[in-house]
Amino acid sequence: MSETNLVPAGTVTILCAGDEPPAVFATPEEALAALTGGPAALHTGDVLLREDGTPTGPAVRRCRHLRELADGRTLVSARTAAELPGRPLHDLGVHRLPDLTAPERIFQFGGRPGPLRSLDTTPNNLPVQLTGFVGRGTEAAELERRLAGGRLVTLAGTGGSGKTRLAAQVAAAGAGRWPDGVWWAELDAVTEPAEAAELVAATLGVPVEPHVGAVRSVVTHLRDRRVLLCLDNCEQVLDGVADLAVELLRSCPEVALLATSREPLGVPGETVWRVPPLAVDEAVALFVERAGAVRPLFTLDTSSAAAVRSVCTRLDGIPLAVELAAAWLGTLTPHQIDAGLDNRFALLTRGPRGVPARQQTLAASIAWSHDQLDDEDRTVFRRLAVFAGGFTLDAAGGPAALGRLVDKSLVLAENGRYRMLETIREYAAARLAEAGETDAVRDRHLDHFLAIAEAAEPDLDRDKDAWRARMEPERDNLRAALEWGLAREDPTRGRRLAAAVAWLWNLRGRGHEGLAYLKRAVARCPDERSTLQARLLTGMGLVADTTAPFDLEAARLGLELATELGAPSLRARCLSLTALGHLYTDFDAAWDVAIEAEKAAGSDGFARDSALMLRGIILQARDRHDEAGPLLAEAAEGLLRRGDRGLASTVLSAQSASALAAADLARARALAEHAVAVAAPLGDFHRVNTTLCRLAMVHCLAGEVDAGFRVMAPFLRLLETAGDVFVPGMAGVMGELHRRRGSFEEAERWFAREAVPGTYMASQGLAERGAVLRALGRTGEAAAVLATAVALTRQWGLRSALADALDQQGYLAEPEQAASLHHEALTLRLDHGIRLGVLDSLDALTALYARTGREADAARVSVSGSRARAELGFPRRPGEVELTTEDEPMSLDDVVAFVRRTRGARGRPSSGWGSLTPTELEVVKLATEGSTNPEIGAKLFMSRGTVKTHLAHVYAKLGIANRTELATVAATHLTA
Repeated sequence: MSETNLVPAGTVTILCAGDEPPAVFATPEEALAALTGGPAALHTGDVLLREDGTPTGPAVRRCRHLRELADGRTLVSARTAAELPGRPLHDLGVHRLPDLTAPERIFQFGGRPGPLRSLDTTPNNLPVQLTGFVGRGTEAAELERRLAGGRLVTLAGTGGSGKTRLAAQVAAAGAGRWPDGVWWAELDAVTEPAEAAELVAATLGVPVEPHVGAVRSVVTHLRDRRVLLCLDNCEQVLDGVADLAVELLRSCPEVALLATSREPLGVPGETVWRVPPLAVDEAVALFVERAGAVRPLFTLDTSSAAAVRSVCTRLDGIPLAVELAAAWLGTLTPHQIDAGLDNRFALLTRGPRGVPARQQTLAASIAWSHDQLDDEDRTVFRRLAVFAGGFTLDAAGGPAALGRLVDKSLVLAENGRYRMLETIREYAAARLAEAGETDAVRDRHLDHFLAIAEAAEPDLDRDKDAWRARMEPERDNLRAALEWGLAREDPTRGRRLAAAVAWLWNLRGRGHEGLAYLKRAVARCPDERSTLQARLLTGMGLVADTTAPFDLEAARLGLELATELGAPSLRARCLSLTALGHLYTDFDAAWDVAIEAEKAAGSDGFARDSALMLRGIILQARDRHDEAGPLLAEAAEGLLRRGDRGLASTVLSAQSASALAAADLARARALAEHAVAVAAPLGDFHRVNTTLCRLAMVHCLAGEVDAGFRVMAPFLRLLETAGDVFVPGMAGVMGELHRRRGSFEEAERWFAREAVPGTYMASQGLAERGAVLRALGRTGEAAAVLATAVALTRQWGLRSALADALDQQGYLAEPEQAASLHHEALTLRLDHGIRLGVLDSLDALTALYARTGREADAARVSVSGSRARAELGFPRRPGEVELTTEDEPMSLDDVVAFVRRTRGARGRPSSGWGSLTPTELEVVKLATEGSTNPEIGAKLFMSRGTVKTHLAHVYAKLGIANRTELATVAATHLTA
């Protein structure tokens, strides 16, 4: 549990009863009154309370250890007993608890007194610890398991990692398994291998027979005994300890060995267990507890907790380093300590007296291991300091020296890679500087990763997954190499590296960082007219796609330079990126540039497929789904084949949207799930969450509202830390989910966020927002929002969104106008294959029929719509009216034909100016202004044939034959 916002509870009595969590009381009497039987313990001390009221601190831990001895009784510490005069307390004597701190006099409350199974029941010489043991519960349990299954376990770890304390704790916890004793031999003062066995013999009280030596004497003594022998700090006498261990394992079947060392003993049968750093929360708990020694009842608030967590993280969770940092709290604040870690080896020098010199400062602890290296290994050690975030065997120069450094716990081996703790890396960096090798080694580091990056570039065009798998583990090294390369007097290598890894910043929300590197690289040679400069500008455009999608400057400059240099591939990519930038603000410009990019792409698959994608998305947004489908399918095939996951997931999402429009739920779901799976490995906030929004909308429209909320839950948690970021479709999905739950106020707030001024998304969510405002009774606001929606969707040619807005206007209009609006929406949906929207049209016409006295028609249309929804899998929103009738439901096509056939007699006039639909009126207006049929089609986003059909309908309704007559009739009505 995280140690944050701790509050002092003062001196209280703690009750640990049974398996219940600890509770605190003002007095021992109150604690006794709360007893309900079973094993229990009472102890009095200073306690801190976490935010949830849970007590914590050394006194609580002491009480827990006391309860472990209770064995069905109620035990009371001496401090608590002093406050219970007259109570029936039995003195059980002085006992050691498993935490190995000073012995405690223990009393039993009531009952018949009996012996305690304390640590004293096992012969031992385990050292008394002057401070409490914090955390490590999981590690201790794992070590106990390993010790039970093997006879030699070595705790290996760097200096200060807590090997000794953990070994002592494990020995104390399992002492009952060793009836002949648990014996602790401290070897840190021994310098000669032969002396190791002699010290063990002295510890056991075994006389050394001169003729057979110390090893044989110890073996003879322990041959028939069940003993745990703990050998602490073996690293400087490994040979002597190894000889003793081998003989004990061979000749003493019931002797177990628990060793601590900075490197393994290297003998058969040894289990090596690398001591990990403390988890951050445990490190914070250790800091708080040790801080209490210099600042009694030191507590954490929000500010200091953040500083302490930073300290513990920067110190790699090394217990010694955390304790040394906490010791400064008598002089410095947590924030000052955190700042002081910029020079950690100068700060962490306040170790306690009475401990070995190597444990008194952080530098001394690491130097102890460093000084045992030979010259070759010291050279390798200091040169590894240039690696950030780990390294491979090849990068380190081979296995021999690296293996020795791993053995000595100066390097960690993790799943085929290696790394230094940051504290050790800084020590190594200081040694590198002392040797005067920093510049040369950092240059070699830059050369190494530049070679890797440039060798991997071909994968960008054939297998981006392979490229990401190669580059992603090296991101910290690439950062370090970029920083060094871009700061050099000649920045060429740094600039080449920046160009080679531009795609790296399109992942995991690192776009702003990547843009900063690329801008620095460009700025180092601002006037250079080279292919490298064009590549850097193209890289900026790539990163801006998900970071600053409206910023076209880099792509524009890259296009200009690529054209000048005759670099066709770069030119095609810059054209594609320029088209992407136009997508949000100008469909026509985006379309034209995408066409140009496709022509220029040549063999550049990325440029070609991204151009195809753009054209498909524009057509899909304008509900020209039949035309969009082949383009999107072709783009998806190429993008997926190359591992262009970001754009591929966007294409799949667009295909899912088209499938939804066609009311093909199964295909929409499959495509949305595929999009999520494709985007997931990127870890990119924008790409991943855009696909999640699409999947959540599929769930929502299918009536699976809870599933939709579950899909969005991780995204919403990210928003809490990422802030108010924009992801297309996010607000609309959340608005619709809340709308279907009946949370209209919350839905309205989300829909209001969906519209993005200045882009085609300015119209997004407006029809839905209008519907919610209408449901809330705010009809005036709804009418204003819907008027804006109609204007914007007509301007952008967004037919589905226009139909939605017209339908919602119809709900607010008088019957005659409502019929006109609803039928225009239906016509738009039918003309553009928006089958899902047709269901909404039927609901709108049902409501219109019901309020105009056509109850039978309303019921017939309603039940037919219900059957169509059931067959297609798109239920109505909860609470929407469903009528019933005994008439047989019609098919979807038949009910549509019915409502269109019956419109003329009971709605709009069948002829004359009043019979013209809103779309026909738009065509008339443009025709009388002199626009040709192709020009009208371009402005209204319809084909030339559709314009001709609309004009034919107009001529028939008005009883005229040509445009000249139309101009005469229109002049009267359009100016009226």
